[in-house]
Formats: sequence, C-alpha cells, structure tokens
Amino acid sequence: MNENRKNNFVREAIDKDLELNKNDGRVHTRFPPEPNGYLHIGHAKAILLNYGIARDYNGKFNLRFDDTNPCKEEQKYVDAIIKDVKWLGADWEDRLFYASDYFEKMYECAENLIKKGKAYVCDLSLEEVRQYRGSISEPGKESPSRGRDASENLELFRKMRAGDFTDGEKTLRARIDMRHPNLLMRDPIMYRIMHAEHHRTGRDWCIYPMYDWAHGLEDSFEGITHSICSLEFETHRELYDWFLEELGVFHPRQIEFARLNLSHTVLSKRKLLELVEKGLVEGWDDPRMPTLSGLRRRGYTPRSISKFCDSIGVAKMNSIIEINVLENSIREELNVAADRVMAVLDPVKVVITNYPEGESENIRAVNNPEDDSRGYRDIPFSRELYIERADFMEDPPRKFFRLSPGKEVRLRYAYFIKCEKAVKDETTGQIKEIHCVYDPETRGGDSPDGRKVKGTIHWVDAKTCVENEVRIYGNLFTERDPQDLEEGEDFTKHLSPDSVRVIERCKMEPCLRQALPGYRYQFERTGYFFVDPEKSRHDAPVFNRIVPLRDTWGKIKGR
Repeated sequence: MNENRKNNFVREAIDKDLELNKNDGRVHTRFPPEPNGYLHIGHAKAILLNYGIARDYNGKFNLRFDDTNPCKEEQKYVDAIIKDVKWLGADWEDRLFYASDYFEKMYECAENLIKKGKAYVCDLSLEEVRQYRGSISEPGKESPSRGRDASENLELFRKMRAGDFTDGEKTLRARIDMRHPNLLMRDPIMYRIMHAEHHRTGRDWCIYPMYDWAHGLEDSFEGITHSICSLEFETHRELYDWFLEELGVFHPRQIEFARLNLSHTVLSKRKLLELVEKGLVEGWDDPRMPTLSGLRRRGYTPRSISKFCDSIGVAKMNSIIEINVLENSIREELNVAADRVMAVLDPVKVVITNYPEGESENIRAVNNPEDDSRGYRDIPFSRELYIERADFMEDPPRKFFRLSPGKEVRLRYAYFIKCEKAVKDETTGQIKEIHCVYDPETRGGDSPDGRKVKGTIHWVDAKTCVENEVRIYGNLFTERDPQDLEEGEDFTKHLSPDSVRVIERCKMEPCLRQALPGYRYQFERTGYFFVDPEKSRHDAPVFNRIVPLRDTWGKIKGR
C-alpha cells in the first residue's frame, strides 16, 4: 500500500475493512459510466478516486459501462469515455466490461426472485406506477397485479422477454413494501419493455434492467469490494443491499461521497446535451464546456486535473468549488512548463523615430525564467513595433505606469522608449500611431546611468510578426450556480454572451508561425495559451486561452 497517499473517509473505511480482513484483504474498485454523453470534470473526480484507491492498495480497477438504456446510449459515447479515462491515466488493464455482458445472468437472477415470490409482473403503466407510489407523508398503494403467484409471473416475464408485449405494457417489479419510508423501496421497477436496438446486443433483447437492479449485480459479478459512488445514491443503498441479500450473492460495500459541483457551469449530462443539441456550443468538446474533451481541447492537462481533484479532497457534504481553483491548478503547472512568448491582441503601432530606417536587430529573450535549460530565442526588433492599445493613455490616472506622453517605459528584453506624441485618425479620432524615441544605451532593459522606470510592456516587431487566430474563453455562465433555478426556469438564459471572443489577426512573434498543435505557451502579461488541435491548420495555428494570468490587468479589451 502507498503510505504517502492522502487520507479521506473513504480510505479510512477501506482501512477498517482490511483490518477485519474483509474480502480476504482484497480492494477492487470500478468506474461505471453510462454511455449517454461525454464525461465531465465531476466524473474525473470519481475516476481518479476509484483508480487511486485501487493503485494505492495494490488492488484492481475496472472500467464498466452501464449500458442498460438503448434509447439514450451510443457507441460514440463509449469511444469518447474510453479516450477520456485513458487520457486521465487510469489503467483498467484487461478489465473493460459492460452491463450488457451480464444481461443473461441478470435475467436468471430476476427469475430466481420471481420464484421466491420477491418479484412480480405489473400491468400498471409507468405513470400509474408513479401515482401508486405515494409520497413521503402518504403510503403507497399496492398494484392490482401484486397478488399473482410465482408461476404466472414467471410465464408473463418470459413472454416479456419473447417480445409478446408492447413498450410500457408491463414491467417487472420487486415485491418489497408499499408503506416503506424510503420511496425507492416501494416495489421498484426491475425491468421495462423497450423494443429498441442496443449498440452492442442489437435486437437480442426487448427488456432492459433498471439501474438499481443492474448496478449491484454488476458489482457482485465482478467481485468489486467497494462500490464508491456519489452522494445522491445514498438513498439507493438500502435497495442495493436488499437485492444482493435476497439473491444471496457476493455483497460489495457501497460508500457515498459528495459529487463535484463547479461554479459558473453545469455538471448535468442532460443539460450539457441540451447545450449541444440546441447549438449553443460547438459540441461536446467546445473549450467552454466542463467535459474532459472540452478541457483537453482548451489546454488542460491530466496532471492539472488530478492536482485539482486532490486539492478539493473527498467530502460527505455537497458544495460548490470556485472555478478559479481549477484554473490555479493549470497555472501552477504551466508557470514551470510553458515557454514565454510575446503576442499583441489589440495592436496599435509604435514608431521609434530615432531608430535608423531600414535597419533591424535581434533581441535575446529567455524562454522560461523558471527553467534555465529551456534556453533563449532571438526576437526581431526594428523601427516599427506593435504594442497593446491598453498600454497607452493620453491622459492617464496617477498610478498608470505604462506609456503616455512624456513618460518612459521599458520594452520587454529591449530598450527604454519615451512617448513624444500620438497620431490620430482624422475620421474616427482613434489613435493609429504612437511616436517614440528610444535610448540605445538601454539594450536589454537596463539603464547604464541607473535611472529606473516602473512600467514594462510587451511588443512585437511590425515587419516580421505573424498573424494568427486567438480565442479568448471565459465562463460559460454568468451565474455562480446556474443549476439553482426556480421550477420551470430555463438554465440557458444564464449563458454568458461573452464566453468566447475571437481575435482573427493577433500579432505574434515570428517563432509562432509554425506552432504545433498541442503545445502550450505563456503569452507574456496575457495568459496561458494552447494550440488547438481541432482548429489549427498547417502554418495557421489557432490559440485557445486556457486561463488568464493571476493579475487582472492582462484582460485586454478586444477590437
């Protein structure tokens, strides 16, 4: 067992089981996604928790698809989930399973419950079943079908499997207690009729197990020792236990933890699917989405997501984690790993009037101040440059330390420059050029006479810079908790109109002309950026901003 692991109440429960030699000292976990959508950051927490436990206790970890609803499940979701789990680094070795692998065994278990008088075929419609269930304050009402004997129920169940009934005409229900305080125990449905094609079994089946029936059996069949799931399944545990005890099969232990809720987004596959189907985002992998494919395309790394999940821990109470906690995880990684470059998002031209016309030079710049082994690069410098429009003000406030008339600033890695005048467009009044003089004795950014300047700004050479597309991504929703809605309220009304801004011709250092997809950079004073593998083309990289820098003045307004 890994003694350096971070402890939590789930691991404490496992430690106690091991002390008692439960399960012969085995630890076996699983991640059981339903293939009805893409995985999101909340699933990452569950994957890393389950896999981490198996790894640290020298146990086993399964990936298993709960593919019990053919109307909502597709092979494309299976493929996407496998890709995401691999990307996170969770290794299930040769243990990839599907609920559909066990359909025959589940059916046999259902027949056993029928023979014991613990399950019956019900003629009520799904709506009638809901009506008969009662409420927390009112007991349920028994189905008229509840009194059938085992032989009749067995015959009807076999006819259900044979396809003799239409969708919804009959269900198989457990016979438990219609007055039970836990509504889930009031004769829950085990099987429903669905004449639909399954992505793996085709038309072999027309009855499909409900999640509560299938889930515990899958865990049991696979020898899972600890069924670790999110807190909303706590009320399901009693039913989970009842099925396994009535069948007399291997009984895993279910442990619940608080699911991850992240601010300014939604973590409901149903809501995420709605965003995709309504065209409100580009797709499941839109970099604004909290899906793992979206985070990957935005530029997040598996390591940053693992660090994030580790930092928030495993709790018993639901809470909302601020999105900046996730952002900090990738900042900390890229501060060390990402090379620095200069790019100007909202350019205005600077003309250095005392720099010789037609001449240029190379300025040496450090690639990463956190890692000397990353070396240096040469940046072209000449008479005309671009700087950020926000780095100049004609009439600045007192603590504005950037460029203004008569004031001096340092050009990053280059020279001191002083503004002489601003040239405006006669029609719009917008500044189109800033005329400056430079001090040739300050090459490298230091003055031999010891004078100091408070402002340092970035720049690119106007003659040699390249123009590439940049996408500035922000929060998908304006509200901190867009899922906390009044009944019937449309969550999409809280979508942010400014969640993405496209800058088609950002001015960049020439070294970024052939930036390769998948590379990450820090644009100095602006943020961390990722070369989008989906949007980039040969000699035309597209840069997604992963996160801004911690200082807010890097948030430069667009054109």
